[in-house]
Amino acid sequence: MQKLNGQQSRKWYAIYTRPRWEKKVNFLLAEKGVESYCPLNKVKRKWSDRLKIVEEPLFKSYVFVKIDDGEKTSVRMTDGVINFVYWNKKPAIVKEKEIQTIKRFLDEHENIEVYPKELKLNDRVRITSGSLMDQEGKVMDVRRKVVRVAIDSLGYILVAFIERSKLTSVQSK
Repeated sequence: MQKLNGQQSRKWYAIYTRPRWEKKVNFLLAEKGVESYCPLNKVKRKWSDRLKIVEEPLFKSYVFVKIDDGEKTSVRMTDGVINFVYWNKKPAIVKEKEIQTIKRFLDEHENIEVYPKELKLNDRVRITSGSLMDQEGKVMDVRRKVVRVAIDSLGYILVAFIERSKLTSVQSK
């Protein structure tokens, strides 16, 4: 059933931001009246003269927005927003339950560490940024910070070394 105010059709999406722009993008979206969420991790930082708790984005270069389809262009046109995070050639929808889990987890814990899913040989991956953005490929080699990915397009296999942070897992077909 569709609510009159459009609340029913609104969904959470992940957006990819410029590096170190997460808080700024969250602020700019809020100024536009867009419901957004930038999960902040409370971290203790030590300076020479004191210890201070600072809030840092939990997910580097990611902010979540709860919008309907008509608001996507406005979100994309916000300073610091690079694009939506895509899954199966569509902006990836994040479940309300997952957003609530992140919020609850951050309310209960500090100094949280985030680890990306481990990549293994032959895993299918999608490139999330750069000139090969949204291309899919197969993991050929895994190193500490770089992964060699075979990108099959146009009947050729292009092999590129790509930073792990610019890859996301794709379910096998």
